[in-house]
Amino acid sequence: MRLEGRTALVTGAGRGLGADTAIALAAAGAEVVLLSRSGAELAAVARRIAESGGTASTLVCDVTDGPVLRAAVGNLAQLDILVNNAGGNIPEPFLEVTDDHLDRLLALNVRGSFLAAQAAVRKMLEAPDRRELGGAVINVSSQMGHVGAPLRTVYCATKHAVEGMTKALAVELAPHNIRVNSVAPTFVETPLTAPFFADPAFRNWVVSRIPLGRLGRPQEVVAAIVFLASPAASLITGASLLVDGGWTAQ
Repeated sequence: MRLEGRTALVTGAGRGLGADTAIALAAAGAEVVLLSRSGAELAAVARRIAESGGTASTLVCDVTDGPVLRAAVGNLAQLDILVNNAGGNIPEPFLEVTDDHLDRLLALNVRGSFLAAQAAVRKMLEAPDRRELGGAVINVSSQMGHVGAPLRTVYCATKHAVEGMTKALAVELAPHNIRVNSVAPTFVETPLTAPFFADPAFRNWVVSRIPLGRLGRPQEVVAAIVFLASPAASLITGASLLVDGGWTAQ
């Protein structure tokens, strides 16, 4: 599961799972490109990577801004791995979903993931020896891309879309030796989700649905991402690796 000589782009890399993923990819030997809208957050992650002996650069960019994203990715010297991590959620009852919230989540979770994959694959295909080198796209999806849940109609719709995109891209890009997979975690306690778990009733409901009886840990999701990015997963494409403690097995 080593990644020396490979360059990995991680979107949403300024905090939470994205930052943890970038740090783990660098520890595995990859040169990491950190992308998010916050330059200050990216600089902090880049410093952590450098302090551990890794190599990281930063791109301040919004994944929903196609022209800027394409230019930024196109200017990279090399790209072998994309971790499509940028995303969000606004839990609310179906009948209370506003046009603004619907558009915002569709733009970030679906359009942003599509645009980032498109820009990254274009860059990957510039390598003259791509067929031999291979490439990897890992879409960070969710168990909610496989099932449904209350208060998550828009989120579920977007993550089901990501799962469909993963399969279609895997088939289309296989002749170029670019593998496309998703990682679908259960609820993981991160800065993004911590406020939700401050509610004991919600926390108990979530844990009661997970057969292993606990929330996911960021490092468990990160390990799955690094695996799918690595040569250890060289025959895996079009798959969704469920890191869900058994939630979707019921």
